[in-house]
Amino acid sequence: MDQEKVIVIDFGGQYNQLVARRVRECNVYCEIYSYKTDINKIKEMNPKGIILTGGPNSCYEEGAPTCSRELFEMGIPVLGLCYGAQLMMHVLGGKVCKAPVREYGKTKVLVDPKSELFANVGESAKEGFNKTQCWMSHFDYIEKMAPGFEMVAKTADCPVAAAQKKDENLYAIQFHPEVLHTPEGTKMIFNYVRNICGCAGTWRMDSFVENSIKEIREKVGDGKVLLALSGGVDSSVAAGLLSKAIGKQLTCVFVDHGLLRKNEGDEVEGVFGDKGQFDLNFIRVNAKDRFYGKLSGVSEPEKKRKIIGEEFIRVFEEEAKKIGAVDFLAQGTIYPDVVESGLGGESAVIKSHHNVGGLPDYVDFKEIIEPLRNLFKDEVRKAGLELGIPERLVFRQPFPGPGLGIRIIGEVTEEKVTIVQDADYIYREEVEKAAEEYKKSHSEEAPWMPNQYFAALTNVRSVGVMGDERTYDYAVALRGVKTIDFMTAESANIPFEVLQIVMNRIINEVRGVNRVFYDLTSKPPGTIEME
Repeated sequence: MDQEKVIVIDFGGQYNQLVARRVRECNVYCEIYSYKTDINKIKEMNPKGIILTGGPNSCYEEGAPTCSRELFEMGIPVLGLCYGAQLMMHVLGGKVCKAPVREYGKTKVLVDPKSELFANVGESAKEGFNKTQCWMSHFDYIEKMAPGFEMVAKTADCPVAAAQKKDENLYAIQFHPEVLHTPEGTKMIFNYVRNICGCAGTWRMDSFVENSIKEIREKVGDGKVLLALSGGVDSSVAAGLLSKAIGKQLTCVFVDHGLLRKNEGDEVEGVFGDKGQFDLNFIRVNAKDRFYGKLSGVSEPEKKRKIIGEEFIRVFEEEAKKIGAVDFLAQGTIYPDVVESGLGGESAVIKSHHNVGGLPDYVDFKEIIEPLRNLFKDEVRKAGLELGIPERLVFRQPFPGPGLGIRIIGEVTEEKVTIVQDADYIYREEVEKAAEEYKKSHSEEAPWMPNQYFAALTNVRSVGVMGDERTYDYAVALRGVKTIDFMTAESANIPFEVLQIVMNRIINEVRGVNRVFYDLTSKPPGTIEME
């Protein structure tokens, strides 16, 4: 990709991809690389800036992930975040040690507005500093800055919350500007990539779509492409992009594993089938009985994911054999899939994704095509709109590859699938209805409207009373989150009266349920999905 970019050097933290996402919000392309990447390779990339991010260790421990002093002497602006800030100080001659007081959570920070890093950040406070809020999470702290650095931010318990060596374009921030809990964090990152690094901000979706269509045509030529289409946003946008580029040279196989939302299989066929708007070949495979059989008696989340992924491959393999040899296998892989599967930088595996990892060897093909591999979810949606895909499809809620298999805690059965499908349908129907009513009277979107919301079936059964009879039925958990990038999220403040309506309808209309909970957990520490 021939364009200016900033690179993130990953030292093994869980949320390093957030940094890349924030950089892209500034219309600057960004990629994540392992700290093990050779310094010469970094030089060849000619990045406009380098960001050092989190790690699970103390930087002064023997064997801790580290970098060479040369990284700071290339003349390229470097920004260290959290572990990256400590590592910068440690390598350049400062002192990092265990903090007397561990800082964790939302913290007031004083920043120096004279620093380019904190231009237009915070409100005037005292001693020439501005006051803002940040998110802290560290056991160690910078006790002594490296020679030539000056302190440009501090908190009550952290004397060096940020430091800079302006003449060498070196900057260090102890807190996390990348998370939503730091409200002005994106401003800080903008200041770094656009002002300090001098990036022009040319990373945009219209040019991405145009270039991708051209690249796909050149690569595929007159060859055949096979795509596993789930009907979710990612595979749908991948199908739209490929269809625009190569038309009927594309065949999409939709495996209906019986773990989709209510009526969704028919909806997918309506959009992509013969009567749909796309110029492609569409095959639907109804395989729910096979999946239910394989999942019988299995309750461990990762095992369920693997079974669903493997059975998906088996079904897809059978259809691929019927089609015969193809030239390319396409996948709707996106960047969070790659990073959360442990394939981006050094980040640990959070969850496995069935469309990332070892390439399948059961289809006779030349190469894999993953046109969305470098995009985050909101970038995928923007690309979908650029392609003219209907908004209702582009803004369909995210849905995991294993489907309702990971929204059912414990063993998956057909009865449980029906319960969660019906409860989820009621929940989404009532939330949409309430949001539309709000919009009619306020002429704007409801501020509480979740970016993702669904019903899940817990493995909790409890006593209840319905009519004059005692019941012993399941509890449904309602999840609703507000998020920009799906990497961090807060619980959505859905009006209580809406939740009451949902609860009443689910208990009255869904057989086998006698309790309804609302999940208030943010991400982190939770995940958006239940398993």
